[in-house]
Amino acid sequence: MESGKKIKIGVIGVGYLGRFHSQKYAAMDDVELVGVADVDPERAGSVAEECSTASFTDYQRLLEEVNAVSIVVPTIHHHTVAAACLDRGIDILLEKPMTTTLKEADDLIHRAEEKKLILQVGHLERFNPAVLAMQPLLNNPLFIEAHRLSVFKNRGTDVDVILDLMIHDIDIILSIIHSPIKDIHTVGAPVITPLTDIANARIVFENGCTANVTVSRISMDNMRRMRIFQPGKYLSVDFSKKEVMAIKLKPGSVGGMPLPDISKHGFTEQDVLELELKEFISNVRHRTRPTVSGIEGRRALDVALRVIGQIKENQDRVTHLLGQGETFGFINEQ
Repeated sequence: MESGKKIKIGVIGVGYLGRFHSQKYAAMDDVELVGVADVDPERAGSVAEECSTASFTDYQRLLEEVNAVSIVVPTIHHHTVAAACLDRGIDILLEKPMTTTLKEADDLIHRAEEKKLILQVGHLERFNPAVLAMQPLLNNPLFIEAHRLSVFKNRGTDVDVILDLMIHDIDIILSIIHSPIKDIHTVGAPVITPLTDIANARIVFENGCTANVTVSRISMDNMRRMRIFQPGKYLSVDFSKKEVMAIKLKPGSVGGMPLPDISKHGFTEQDVLELELKEFISNVRHRTRPTVSGIEGRRALDVALRVIGQIKENQDRVTHLLGQGETFGFINEQ
C-alpha cells in the first residue's frame, strides 16, 4: 500500500474492548476509521459519535468500505466474522482467544495464507513494555511461575478462566521457551460461574524447563506477574507496572556473602493497546508478518484447550463435590 495513503479501517464489536480499539484508531494520523459495527444499535451509535465515524448494525455493510478491521466480538462468533472478512480480502486483527476450536483456527489460517492476507491475533500482553524489556534479559529459563488474578467481572464469562486469562501467559511462555511440551498437569474448578473460575497448569517442556501458571477471576485483588528463574539471574515481570526487575548476585566484600544486584527495565509510559494496533497498521501497510500471527494464536489455543480438557476430566471425577455447593445463578442477581 502507498506510504502516504490512509488505511481505511473498521471495528466490529464495540463493547468494552472494542470501544478502546475505536478510540485508538480514531486518533491515528495514518488511519481513517470508516465505521464501527455492533448488533446493539445504541452502542454502535454511541461509539461512532464519540469517535466521529459511521455506525453499522450489519458488519457486512462495513466490509464494503474498509481495507482492514479489528474483530472484537464474543469468541463464539470469531470464526464466522473472521472468515467473512478474509473472504472479502480484508486484513484482520482478531481478538484472543483466536477461535473456539483448532479446526476453526486452521480454517482461518488457510484462508489468510491462500489470499496473502494479514491475520493478527490480539494477544495484548505481547506488547506490554515489560515483555518487550524482558526479551534481551532471557537466558535459558529453567522455571517460570506466573500468577494472573482478577477480581470478578461479569464481562468475559462467556469463556472459562483458561481462555479468558491463562491463555495470555501460555502465549508468552510459548514465545520464550523454544521446546516441545512433554507433559501438562492441571487442576481447576467452577466457583461462581458454571465454567472454570480458578485453575493451575504445570507445563513441563522437553528441554527440562517447567512453567507453573495460576489464574483466578474470583480474587480479592488484581495481580499480573511472572517470575523467571534462569542461570545466574532471576527476572520478576510485573505486567501491571509494565516493568521488569532483574536480580543477580555479585561478589560481596572480601570473605563476605554475595550481594544482590538489582536493575529495573521497562517503558512504563507506553500504551499497550496502542502498540498492538500500530503494529497491525504497519503490517497492513508493509505486508509484514505479525508478532502474533494465526500460527502463534493457534499454538496458544492448542495448549489452552489441552488444559481445559484435562481439567474437565478431573472435574468429572469429583462431580459429587461440585454438586454440593450453592448454585451458580447468583452471579446475575442485582
